[in-house]
Amino acid sequence: MDEPESLGAISLAGREKLDNLIWVVNCNLQRLDGPVRGNGKIIQELESIFRGAGWRVIKVVWGRHWDTLLDKDTSGALKARMNEALDGDYQRYQVKGGAYTREQFFGKYPEAAELVKDLSDEDIDNLNRGGHDPYKVYAAYAAAMTRNGQPTVILAKTVKGYGLSDEIEAVNKTHQIKKMHIESLRYVRDRFNLPFDDEQLQELPLYRPGENSPEMKYLKARREALGGYLPARRKDSVALEIPALSVFDGVLKGSNGKEQSTTMVMVRLISALLKEKAIKDRVVPIVPDEARTFGLEGMFRQLGIYAAHGQNYTPEDQEQLMNYREAKDGHMLNEGINEAGAMSAWTALGTSYSTNNLPMIPIYMYYSMFGFQRIGDLAWAAGDAQAQGFLIGATAGRTTLNGEGLQHQDGHSHVLAGTIPNCVAYDPCFGYELAVIVHDGLERMYVNQERVFYYLTVMNENYEHPAMPEGVEEGIKRGMYLLEQDDKATVQLLGSGVILREVIKAAKILREEYQIHSNVWSVTSYNELARDGIAVEEYNRLHPLAEQAQESWVSQQLRSTDGIVVSATDHMRAYSEQIRAHLPDNRPYVTLGTDGYGRSDTRGNLRSFFGVDAAHIVVATLKKLADEGEVDARLVKDAISSFELDTDRPAAWLPQTHPEVHAVADYKEPSGEEN
Repeated sequence: MDEPESLGAISLAGREKLDNLIWVVNCNLQRLDGPVRGNGKIIQELESIFRGAGWRVIKVVWGRHWDTLLDKDTSGALKARMNEALDGDYQRYQVKGGAYTREQFFGKYPEAAELVKDLSDEDIDNLNRGGHDPYKVYAAYAAAMTRNGQPTVILAKTVKGYGLSDEIEAVNKTHQIKKMHIESLRYVRDRFNLPFDDEQLQELPLYRPGENSPEMKYLKARREALGGYLPARRKDSVALEIPALSVFDGVLKGSNGKEQSTTMVMVRLISALLKEKAIKDRVVPIVPDEARTFGLEGMFRQLGIYAAHGQNYTPEDQEQLMNYREAKDGHMLNEGINEAGAMSAWTALGTSYSTNNLPMIPIYMYYSMFGFQRIGDLAWAAGDAQAQGFLIGATAGRTTLNGEGLQHQDGHSHVLAGTIPNCVAYDPCFGYELAVIVHDGLERMYVNQERVFYYLTVMNENYEHPAMPEGVEEGIKRGMYLLEQDDKATVQLLGSGVILREVIKAAKILREEYQIHSNVWSVTSYNELARDGIAVEEYNRLHPLAEQAQESWVSQQLRSTDGIVVSATDHMRAYSEQIRAHLPDNRPYVTLGTDGYGRSDTRGNLRSFFGVDAAHIVVATLKKLADEGEVDARLVKDAISSFELDTDRPAAWLPQTHPEVHAVADYKEPSGEEN
């Protein structure tokens, strides 16, 4: 319960009056290394938290063997002792036994000691905790099943390692005990009346009651009453009718001179899907309280924001076209600043094909910096649960959102995405690339029923988007295609995301000012290229006698070309370094990326700082050509001077000094003239 996620959103259940929700917290007073609240009372603490969040709290603290003593406690001494003893004390009482408990617990007050004078030490030792008393537990469950407009939590006090002998019960090292001594095994056998002799215990036998035994009959009857055995994961579900790629024609034909961000392109794609009769009810936009930032506010009125109780007030902007609208049948989820909650909702929708045979298309859009970095564990769990849908990392890249310091400098989300095996990640630059990728994802997940999910990064930088060239769809999906071909090319320039536009500029500078020709490649996914390369390597290793070895997509694309390869992205170098091993013929390869921190007033300055702008791409290309003996090194020096690059700056990941910033104590009032 100390995990922030355990308590972070419990107010939602109280607010929504989810009276069909029952939680049970096993309060055994211990965590892995010691007491949970040795100096306090975790049950009382949790009670106050849950009550404050609108929950009904049922506490199961004392077993029924205490009932007689409590009835006799006319002085209140026993209750007082119960209230003042700390959790750390109760743990020790359990370990030390009846005689110690008589002296240290009951012995503090004469009236309490009097209550147990006729009990043996063994009787005191058998005074049980509520969570181990089936009568008390049953009573708690029965009370929890009566609905009263609130969610219910049962706080059950127990003993860690209960029933596993004095070697294990309630000791701090319980969790680290890996092997039980024979005496402890005998204790368990005798306590639970297991049919094994001492010799059999040496083999650690497993016990299962007979199929016709009362125990098995009872268990099976209860399981059938609950609807069957363990939850089953559907392998297949209903296939959806996905429209043709032409549904995105408005994007595929380019922006026709208008400048727009890929974030807005994504909004247009979502809008197009919401007009398709066959799937519009399956598409669920999810935002963490930043729909207006992403241009999704038009969906408030169109779809409605889901709210269990509807909208019982008149919103401030009622008269406006894009007013804030909540509804019981709302189709959009707005989770507040709550990425973990939004991701949980996305996972529930993404696994609906399995749990409900009802495939849904959740599209969760958020600031990319708050994605895998903040909810990476939930993303991994979603992959493990075989969720499907789209995660949209908006304002992605380390240099696309200037003016907000480091908070939104995402240059690593694709590196993190690559750690999840079934996460398919892309960093597109142009609208048509995004459209092809989204359509391919719909086909793979909802027609072919591949159990993958997509992570797409989109940017907030506005620029013109060209129409889709012919024959590039496969390359977009595979992760790389030839965008600009030069028949005289002696250099191969690779770019992705917004930095592809810097690569295009660099190619022009190289051609016009240095007479160096290059091909420009759009790399939509270094992750997919790397996975393809690894798969090819593995196939070739395991099929040594195959007539023809397989070849990676990167190698296929570059093999017929000449020259060095230079890559630039808005992500860390580790992102593009993934493909180095898969280039053909050990081709010379240079990677430029945004490793480190950086602050600046403009995108241009920030890209220059990280060395991923057109000028640095040109210099990197010339330097590698010089290393290969194809140009004179003085040409590199001249280019550096021409672009006025800072050659003595520290690496971006090293601590920066700012001599222009002074302490307040050093401040001097300027003279009138200076002022």
